[in-house]
Amino acid sequence: MMPPRLSWLISATAALAVSMPVMSSSLAASEEVNLYSARQESLIKPLLEDFTKETGIEVRLLTGKADSLLQRLRQEGRNSPADVLITVDAARLHQAQEADVLQAVESDVLRENVPERYRDPEGMWFGLSSRARPILYHKDRVDPDELSTYEALTDEQWEDRICIRSSSNVYNQSLVAAMVATEGAEAAQDWATGIVDNMARPPQGGDRDQIRAVADGVCDIAIANTYYLGLMLDGEDDDREVAEQIGVFWPNEDGRGTHVNISGAGVTANAPNRDNAIRLLEFLSSTEAQEWYAEVNQEYPIRDDVPASDILQGFGEFKADDIELYRLGNHNAEAVRIMDRARWR
Repeated sequence: MMPPRLSWLISATAALAVSMPVMSSSLAASEEVNLYSARQESLIKPLLEDFTKETGIEVRLLTGKADSLLQRLRQEGRNSPADVLITVDAARLHQAQEADVLQAVESDVLRENVPERYRDPEGMWFGLSSRARPILYHKDRVDPDELSTYEALTDEQWEDRICIRSSSNVYNQSLVAAMVATEGAEAAQDWATGIVDNMARPPQGGDRDQIRAVADGVCDIAIANTYYLGLMLDGEDDDREVAEQIGVFWPNEDGRGTHVNISGAGVTANAPNRDNAIRLLEFLSSTEAQEWYAEVNQEYPIRDDVPASDILQGFGEFKADDIELYRLGNHNAEAVRIMDRARWR
């Protein structure tokens, strides 16, 4: 029979041997960061590879639809491996914040790199790129002198001439939410109703489809994000041929300006690699990353010291609305109700 003391020593040694791989695995995990991204892999992967080269931190990327990723974070709860969530539109960032899947971050680098209007006041999320949603028109069928404001698109002259995405699209929800915030709910309701009255067809497809519909003569005007037009101009011959027929008009120059939104990110509430997550956000707000966004994604940098791409500069300068973007999320539910009442499908 083995002496009790010797038996204890063997057991303790065995326990230590089992725990050592776990400790090693934990150390390895500290050199990684897990990213849930609603952006396509091709629009983010090269930046992540640069981050790894610069820091030695491996990025484990999971891409998916924005709503699906948010639902996944909710279901995973404290067991979620995610450290960072990247998604598009301030309203979706607000939804993630309201769902308690993000945590506040204190970072001097992020405060310096990301303008105040492009980040949450409590540090729950930060903008990484911006996009404008102006009026797009067919150069041969619309005189830009006829255009002025978003509100003027409800005039009779535009009856059966407008293409726009459905009310389920968060970009349009945020556009209406911005009107609620700046002009009031009644004005936003009048606008939504007037836009529905002037639609050339029931809403269908994405922003590229609205641009193609203008080129094909289905409608004369569309409301769409600039980066879609920019990517088409920088794309294959057939996309470029379509996009070259389209002009960009910046509405409300004498008033609140053109509606602008963001893509952005936050550190998840239960991030196992919190410090690495913050380092990734800081990198994505750096000059290097912002220049890449501008040239490859055809999005506007959120930093004033980084120029837009030549294509976007070709659209001309414009006045952006200066609404704090967290307010878009605050008014999202009301915007959806307004669009429902307008029978915007």
